[in-house]
Amino acid sequence: MSTTTPGPTPLVDPAELIADPYAVYARLREAGPVHRISGTDGLPAWLVMRYDDVRQALADPRLCLDKRNAKPGGYRGLALPPALDANLLNMDPPDHTRIRRLVSRAFTPRRIAQLREPIRKTADHLLDAIAPLGRADLIASYAAPLPITVICDLLGVAPSERHDFRSWTDALVAPDPERPERTKETVRAMLGFFAQLIADKRAAPADDLLSAMIAVRDDEDRLSEDELTSLAFLILFAGYENTVHLIGNATLALLSHPGQLAALRADPGRLGGAVEELARYDGPAPLAIRRFPTEDITIGGVRIPAGETVLLCLAAAHRDPHRFTEPDRLDIGRDATGHLALGHGIHYCLGAPLARMETEIALAALLDRFPRLALDIPPSELSRRPAMRARGLLALPVVY
Repeated sequence: MSTTTPGPTPLVDPAELIADPYAVYARLREAGPVHRISGTDGLPAWLVMRYDDVRQALADPRLCLDKRNAKPGGYRGLALPPALDANLLNMDPPDHTRIRRLVSRAFTPRRIAQLREPIRKTADHLLDAIAPLGRADLIASYAAPLPITVICDLLGVAPSERHDFRSWTDALVAPDPERPERTKETVRAMLGFFAQLIADKRAAPADDLLSAMIAVRDDEDRLSEDELTSLAFLILFAGYENTVHLIGNATLALLSHPGQLAALRADPGRLGGAVEELARYDGPAPLAIRRFPTEDITIGGVRIPAGETVLLCLAAAHRDPHRFTEPDRLDIGRDATGHLALGHGIHYCLGAPLARMETEIALAALLDRFPRLALDIPPSELSRRPAMRARGLLALPVVY
């Protein structure tokens, strides 16, 4: 295949990208498979648009996550201290292989399966609290506290120690440019929190994931202290961030498509497949974590030099008509297997089974409790988080 160098991509209105990324990405996808753009950090990046290219790139070992492979003067990203930065989202083999294998021994299917009943009880408890009100913000009262509770239970964080994790993730994913000190304050707070939590678990181990990870760390020193702290941070951060947006986006999609909602109510057994389609239709992450080629590579006929930043556009891939028929249509009967919302290849989301289970339970409980659930404001008036990397609602007002 011959290689070409693309011309400059027209500037994209950031507000349009937040409000309706799929229309923007559709135009770019039709214009070409790869575009050179201004990345999320203001520096040049390569945006990959089409399903086959994105899927292959996700599994390509030449596209690495380790920021040390970025070219000098290139990608900056969020500056985190080593105690939070030594996590799987910044690692490649062999370190990635070693740590993922060790964490997998603690993050077992058995441990996840044991959470099913507690998740349902938590969902019911949250719905009990809002049921008498007749209306609520489903993000603040349901979609956000549910995964926070689940992840804290999994890690072994006592209720009295559960801080405002939502504000922490907001400060990191969508930092306020007018308040740069907020990000630094958040990082300091998280470092202090995890250091104390790990010290407490060392002193009094329990039957939880963090205690199991500490045992791995302290057994022949197979995890460094920074790796242990960073893993706890990643599990909390990713376990909350992706799931709250998946639940919120899925609920909005169903409420915006009454026919699909009615079909799901008529046959709740379709919920498992519906979650896959909802993840494809409006997933929590429009972009995969950035990657850096270890050598010059060609994607979609475009040559990308080693060390430059590559962004794989999951949102565009999921609406690629060459992979999904009528991709802009929500169809809970569609076979959506092969979607990339939870990754692909060696970096496939370790918590994918938990995220799926939480979303399925959350939707089942919500639809069962409120048969007349409806939006309280027009969809056009809903506000979304001002971030390219995360697609999530700031609020979801409903009546029931």
